[in-house]
Amino acid sequence: MALKTEIILLLVALNLVISGCQHSPVNAPVSSVGEKGKYHLVRSGDTLYSIAWRYGKDYKSLASVNKIAPPYTIFVDQKIVVTGQGAATRKTVARENRARKLTKEYQTKAKKSRRAIAGHASDRTVQWRWPLNGAILKNFDGKINKGIDIAGKQGARVNAAADGVVVYAGGNLRGYGKLVIVKHNDHFLSAYGNNRKIRVSEGDDVKAGQMLAESGITASNVEMLHFEIRRDGKPKDPIGYLPKK
Repeated sequence: MALKTEIILLLVALNLVISGCQHSPVNAPVSSVGEKGKYHLVRSGDTLYSIAWRYGKDYKSLASVNKIAPPYTIFVDQKIVVTGQGAATRKTVARENRARKLTKEYQTKAKKSRRAIAGHASDRTVQWRWPLNGAILKNFDGKINKGIDIAGKQGARVNAAADGVVVYAGGNLRGYGKLVIVKHNDHFLSAYGNNRKIRVSEGDDVKAGQMLAESGITASNVEMLHFEIRRDGKPKDPIGYLPKK
């Protein structure tokens, strides 16, 4: 009798485990492959810079691996290798990309990109300034928070922290809201997230202090700007670059 009871309990427990597996939610990837995938499938609005930012990579490294020449023009449905791949796999992806490319649309976009980034010196010293005047709500830790959160009233003016060119302006990156990324030279990029409204477009040449966006409010009703600086794809503490108040 005791053995029969143990068997029944075991079968009930096994059934619960199986049911739990069947109904467990699947964490859907951000893109068609996802944050942990081997490649990223380009969607409308993506740029090589925003893809590099998403995966914590240096855009130059992504360009090299994927054989993408300056000005790093990409197209919808292109596969961008983002993790270590074998040479054979990279060749397969490259072949698929060549077959998918829409020549006329791609060439038009490439020409526009070349004009936009022309004349930006790669060895220029970046002169940083604060993108928004406000108290620091959250400091850089390099893991959870890869920048700083600056308090600012919703709709406040968000300015370029240094001269550069806008290489991304959109909302494709999860967790950043409406985001602007500015390239300052071959090493430095800065990002301005959680905006209410973007006031610039990709390819715009901007000067330090020029308005990029209007700051927004988080889902938890915090009025703030999220600001990041990355050098060669690696997050850096903005406080180490910005002038002391």
